[in-house]
Amino acid sequence: MKPLILTNLFPRKDNPNSGIFITKRLKEYQKLGVDFTAVSLAFRDKGRLLNLLRSLLHKPSEIPLEELEGVSFNPVFVERWLFDVAVQKLWTMKKALENFTDRFAEKISREFPKHNIIHAHGMYLPAPAGVVARKVSEIWNVPYVVTLHGSDVNLNMARRDMRNIYLETLENAARCIFVSRALLEKAKSFGYSGQNAVVIPNGYDPEIFKPIDKDTVRKELGIYKENTHYVGFVGNLIPIKRADKLPEIFGKISKELPNSRFIIVGDGTLRDKILKEMEGLDVVFAGRVPQVKVARYMNAMDVMVLPSRNEGWPCVVLEAQACGTCVIGSSNGGIPEAIGFDEYVVEEGESFEDRFAKRVVEVLKKGYNKNILIERAKSFNWEKTVKREIEVYYQAPWPM
Repeated sequence: MKPLILTNLFPRKDNPNSGIFITKRLKEYQKLGVDFTAVSLAFRDKGRLLNLLRSLLHKPSEIPLEELEGVSFNPVFVERWLFDVAVQKLWTMKKALENFTDRFAEKISREFPKHNIIHAHGMYLPAPAGVVARKVSEIWNVPYVVTLHGSDVNLNMARRDMRNIYLETLENAARCIFVSRALLEKAKSFGYSGQNAVVIPNGYDPEIFKPIDKDTVRKELGIYKENTHYVGFVGNLIPIKRADKLPEIFGKISKELPNSRFIIVGDGTLRDKILKEMEGLDVVFAGRVPQVKVARYMNAMDVMVLPSRNEGWPCVVLEAQACGTCVIGSSNGGIPEAIGFDEYVVEEGESFEDRFAKRVVEVLKKGYNKNILIERAKSFNWEKTVKREIEVYYQAPWPM
């Protein structure tokens, strides 16, 4: 069995952690002796005007890395000109999708030898990996599998102009893997039958995410203060993560517990705004850091917050729990499934930020049993995830 892995989610020069859950599962493939080829679906922007536009919008070109943590990625580039972007933005996304996916499929089928199964990660616009996989599978006459990770269903499949393309791709796949039960149910709400669905959550790396004495790691990080509560956030500073509400949530916690220090690990479009709104709070901004250091910051936290407006399956929950750190999250998407404990889930709705901050304060005052969290996380390592994916490959029905 030699899978061709197609992904919209891959490590980039400006952000090596992008798609880290793809890199981690492929490392596990290597350990298990699976012979695979990983292909990054990337764009090469052409023309001075398009480069100027990207510069004005502060969007760097997404340059894929060809190797990370011993995993090789093979970028396949489709050139994108200003006209292509105009079609996408001003005419029709469907037209752009068909154009881009046809070009990717043609290049892949020409540049790589035939594999006996295709596994696509992501259905992200403007060139969903799943659609590309479907088109390559038609050329090679082999089955394809699609893994849905979150926003590809919650945002992209929700678009009426995209619905039929998504449904056609999912229904014709040998299997569709959803990272949470909530994500599967969301896809069903858009008309997906679910007949070829399986739920396989993402995992975590137990070699990186493991308990360290909190005071020790705080001193090593240079953030130690006596008699202080540490509350943190790990993720992209973007609206869907509800990062825009972090200043409000942290401010309310600080009013109840003035001896609180807040840690933010990550970066994004909201960085400057939220840091400005947090003036007066005791904030440690770590920015983007390698996973080894993410684990250290998670260990430094007493509580990690995840107030996201939507999630597929947030790996950061398991990673924090594996460090013995309690995670409090919203009731959206796959967050409750990932957390696993009702008392640490805050229902979406009116006065959410007030209720969320109050729950964090209650947990900080009461404490929690870290050993229960650590034991639960052990059920979700990458080895178990990947072995289930490989089972799916062998169960996939083959074309006649």
